[in-house]
Formats: sequence, C-alpha cells, structure tokens
Amino acid sequence: MHLGATIRLLRVDAGLSLRDLARRIGVSSAYLSRVEHGQDAVPTPERLTAIAHELGVPPAMLLDVSHRVNPLVANYLEQVPGAGAVFLDIARRQLTSAQLTRVREFLNAEFPMRDASREEVSPALSPLLAPERIILQLSCSSVEDARDMAVERICAACPGLAASQLTDELERREAGASCSVGNGVAVPHAALEGVPSVAALVTLAKPLKHETPDGQPLRVLIVMVGSERGRPWLMRLAHVARLSSHGLATRLQEAQHPREVLSHLQELEALL
Repeated sequence: MHLGATIRLLRVDAGLSLRDLARRIGVSSAYLSRVEHGQDAVPTPERLTAIAHELGVPPAMLLDVSHRVNPLVANYLEQVPGAGAVFLDIARRQLTSAQLTRVREFLNAEFPMRDASREEVSPALSPLLAPERIILQLSCSSVEDARDMAVERICAACPGLAASQLTDELERREAGASCSVGNGVAVPHAALEGVPSVAALVTLAKPLKHETPDGQPLRVLIVMVGSERGRPWLMRLAHVARLSSHGLATRLQEAQHPREVLSHLQELEALL
C-alpha cells in the first residue's frame, strides 16, 4: 500500500519507533504495523490527520497520498451544496493539468485566500534538479546501478562530497526502512551536515523488479541529499510520495529530454 509505505518512511526519518507513533495516536502497534504494510484499510481522515501531526507534516499531504477527501472539502460541500455541481462540471470537461493550473491562477487572482485559510506550501522537488542531474531511459540490471549513476551526478554538484560517503549513508537509511513509496517510484535519501539540498532523477528504460509496497516494478528513482532536518526534510519526502501518488512515473515515462522532465514536474507541482 502506497500510503503505508509513506507513513513508515516518514516515521523512520522522524526518529519514531512503531510503538512510539502508535501510542501517540492511540492505537495498537499491531494495527499501525498492518497499516504500514498495506494489510489494513486506509485510516480515516481523522486518524490520518492525527498521524500527520505526530510526524510533523501537514495533514493535507497524507490525505492526498491516500486519495482521501480532505475534511475541509467535505465540510464545504455540506455548507455549500452547489459547489458539488462545479466539481462535477470540472470532471465532465476532463480538464488537463495545464488547464487546472489556469483555473487555480484565476481563483488566486479573483478570490485570494485569507491567510488563515492558506495551507502550508510543499517544498518543491523541481528546484533541486538540473538537466545534468536527470538521467533518462537508463538501461541497467539493478537498482544499485541506477542509484550509483545518480550519486555520481549529485557528487559532481557538491564539491567535497565523496561518492562512497553518500552511498554508505543511502544504504544505511535504506536498511532502516524501504525508500520505495509505490506507483513505480523510490526516493533513496540522505541527510548530511553541510551538504546543499540537491536531487538527481533517473527514469528506467525497463522497469526493475524491486521490493515495492504495491508490487509495481520500479520506473523512477529520485535520490535526494541535504542538510535539512526535521519538518522541512519530512515535508520534502512526503511531497515526493504525493507526486508519485499522482502518477509521476507515468508522466515521465516518455520524456526524451531533461527539460521535458522539469516541465512535467513543474506542471504537476503547480497543482499540489
């Protein structure tokens, strides 16, 4: 289950044990373990909100990953039933991502939100990338080969960072919990003191069989490094999980140039 993998990934990076998080949200460790491994139903919006608060990320991010309706939306539809017709109209028109971005721009210009209603902005992935750190249609036999290619590109952008140091830290983190977030995406990552926030992205010519939470083969690898800690780092990881849940791997599958990847990514991030 994509959501469970995301919860586990964030929990490990937050430094919480399964028992700690379960106790904080008032459930059993056995129940939380089943959720993390996709063996139980997706938690209710209320419970997801509690989990998000304990992990230090905005509830909207976990709700979006799980494709649960945000309670804010549900409450609004109850108060203003006519809003449902607008949502239905958008669905009937089958608006594209670019068209939805234009709708959002219109709303922001004509009906700006009050500060109290404004949600915390997700830290975008696209600014961490550059064309030289985007590797397309890589043919390789293992996830480690793809990771090593990404490590080379990252180290070229971070003078003083040795490939062996970064690889060791990525492997140490992976040993704590899988960095695969489902939908064909994995996000190996390392927090290293004094290293700028940088990412490399690899698309695979042929999907790789790999241990994933939803059984889907791996199609995209996003390797991230930085010195951020706590909430900013966790929000960045949650944001990547959110992108994957919105079909990131499928969007990037046919990209032939790094700038296409950046364009697709920026378009998707504008909607989230």
